[in-house]
Amino acid sequence: MKDINFLKQNNVDVNQSLELFGDIETYNETIKEFKNSIEGKLDQITKYYNDADMPNYAIYVHSLKSDCKYFGFMKLASLAYEHEMKSKANDINYVRENFKGLMTEAREVKRIVYEYLDETESTTELYSKQESKKLTPNDIILVADDSEVIRVFVKKIFDGSYEIASAKNGEEALSIIKEHEHDNRIKAILLDLNMPKIDGFAVLDYLTVKELIDKMPVTIISGDSSSEAINKAFEYKIVDMLNKPFNENKIKEVVEKTINYNK
Repeated sequence: MKDINFLKQNNVDVNQSLELFGDIETYNETIKEFKNSIEGKLDQITKYYNDADMPNYAIYVHSLKSDCKYFGFMKLASLAYEHEMKSKANDINYVRENFKGLMTEAREVKRIVYEYLDETESTTELYSKQESKKLTPNDIILVADDSEVIRVFVKKIFDGSYEIASAKNGEEALSIIKEHEHDNRIKAILLDLNMPKIDGFAVLDYLTVKELIDKMPVTIISGDSSSEAINKAFEYKIVDMLNKPFNENKIKEVVEKTINYNK
């Protein structure tokens, strides 16, 4: 289908999304990744809800909120934001009372996305095609963010200019950093603070202790991080703070600044 009027009829804020993505072609390509990732994200949200694990629940509803903002699903973004704030405050009663409403709206968003794309190609096939693309040796930009949408968006912007190394958590980011400690290929790191398993601060600690932060300059990707977290981040030798949601021009500007920071 891919009819922009269908999105508007379903109260999707397309105009805001196009300000970020630049054109409908980029929106269409990137929303495929949202389609591929949303089921797994909702599974994780449900798991941590059932476990009453509010810290990890907050991480995943935060990620859902960020993705929904990018694609104009503002009602679900707003609901996810409320769940993020309440789970961070350990308000389990609020989460339990409103979880059904969150998931109902999430299923509605899934319906809209699937109907809009009207695709028969499986998630596995799409993922396989993306992962099988051969990359030539080149300078690397490491993007560490639990949102697949963010990682794919950055990859699309810089594809052909840089190799994009993607990490969905701090553990994967550290593995990539350790792999390239001595080859000088990582020219910039875009680092989310709020990630599962190992957060962005642990990555900053490693870079600082190993004296790599000048060699691999870091810009922080920030969603709705608290002022305390942002202030703490600036205690490290970071280049800049990139606030979500960001558009193509902004990410290009920040990446250039980060790459050239120590030159």
